[in-house]
Amino acid sequence: MGSALGVLAAAPMLLALSGFMVDDALVMARYAANIARGAGYVWNRGEAPTDGVTPLGFCVLLAAFARGASPVLSAWLAAKWLGAFAWLVGAATVGIAILRIGGSRLRYAALLFLFASAPLGAWAVAGMETGVVLGLGAVAVGLRALGRERGTLICASVAAALRPELVPWAVAVALAPSNDGKLQPMDRRLVRALFVLGLPSGASLVRYAAFGSFLPLSFRAKAPSLQLGMTYAGACLLLTGVLAMVGWRRLPSWAKGLEIAVLVHFVAIAFAGGDWMPLSRLAVPVLPGAFLVAACSLAVEPRALAGLRVAVALAGEVFTVWRVGASAAAVGARRMRTLSELAPTLEGRTVATVDAGWVGVAAERVVDLAGITDPNVAALPGGHTSKRIPNGFLAAREVDTLVLLIAPGKALEPALVDTQFARWTEMHVVRQTGIAKEFRVVAQSTEPHYVVLHRVLAE
Repeated sequence: MGSALGVLAAAPMLLALSGFMVDDALVMARYAANIARGAGYVWNRGEAPTDGVTPLGFCVLLAAFARGASPVLSAWLAAKWLGAFAWLVGAATVGIAILRIGGSRLRYAALLFLFASAPLGAWAVAGMETGVVLGLGAVAVGLRALGRERGTLICASVAAALRPELVPWAVAVALAPSNDGKLQPMDRRLVRALFVLGLPSGASLVRYAAFGSFLPLSFRAKAPSLQLGMTYAGACLLLTGVLAMVGWRRLPSWAKGLEIAVLVHFVAIAFAGGDWMPLSRLAVPVLPGAFLVAACSLAVEPRALAGLRVAVALAGEVFTVWRVGASAAAVGARRMRTLSELAPTLEGRTVATVDAGWVGVAAERVVDLAGITDPNVAALPGGHTSKRIPNGFLAAREVDTLVLLIAPGKALEPALVDTQFARWTEMHVVRQTGIAKEFRVVAQSTEPHYVVLHRVLAE
């Protein structure tokens, strides 16, 4: 019964936001497609391998599904299905845990947080590793509540290996008291912490051997800002329902440990500088743990206080659904329409763009101006959308096509340099000497408003 309750709580939002996606999902899928084609772990076929995928090895798994007329899209769709399945398994485990903890029936109100969570539903089906990591995090905390310590540690370790910012959370989970009826001394907990560090450490060593860095390329492409990170973490606390777990005195020791682990993770994402993606992506893997702690608190506290806590936490979730739910659900359809409109102008060309993901579905060679797949661009000053591309860079890379995004509410002006583009990098590139004269507009999409430019001398 508990597993059914968990799945029934999670499934509606997952279905409602099944159209959600982000451009980085297609970046991962392109790596997977190139592996499937025998080109290796590369962004562009014929070039050197690059560290463009943070969850090291995940695209190797997706390569098994990169088939058909569009192997990139096939791999992406497989990632969506894997994420959805993993989250439903995790939700089922959390449901069983809520059933087993006992106490007041008010504990079932914690399932409302799963039901109303746009971040959980959206990121489970975004086509990135986040859905799988979410499922692993949910299973880990659910097994902790059920006294299955070994499974908790394994799931936490795998999740941290896929997402490095989860390492502090995984260590905190390992150090927390168990719920297996045994009093574990601190030295045993330290052994568990070393165990969960095994896979993340191994992944870092493999990354260093392959790419010369222990940290993902995305970390170098966007230097962390503590100020932005604190703002991001604070917004996530308010909008994801985490406030539901506030409580301490009546909680069992294992639940207190999970509560500390959630808070440790929010500190970690603050120091990581937050994230540019929508819907609290970095907070998502620990939300099931927060909601399980909330269930423990609701099971023992007075009804009036429990009702107030549920109302406050749900308010943030409902606000998020109201504010961005409809637009998030339509992202995938808009992206596929843009791809359909502009693909004929990109096929067989060398394209420079900030949005390398969807462009990489159609173009043979893509120069990533955000730096998430290109270590040379990642080393340039600026963040993902504000790289200072030097003069002569496009010519040196033999770029014959540009894909630029016009700012919302703006239009393409007769003089290209007068156009208001969406990102600083695009504005900078257009204003480089000679760019406006060397390229001409050949196509535009409807919404979002992308513009494609071809180099005149290349035709």
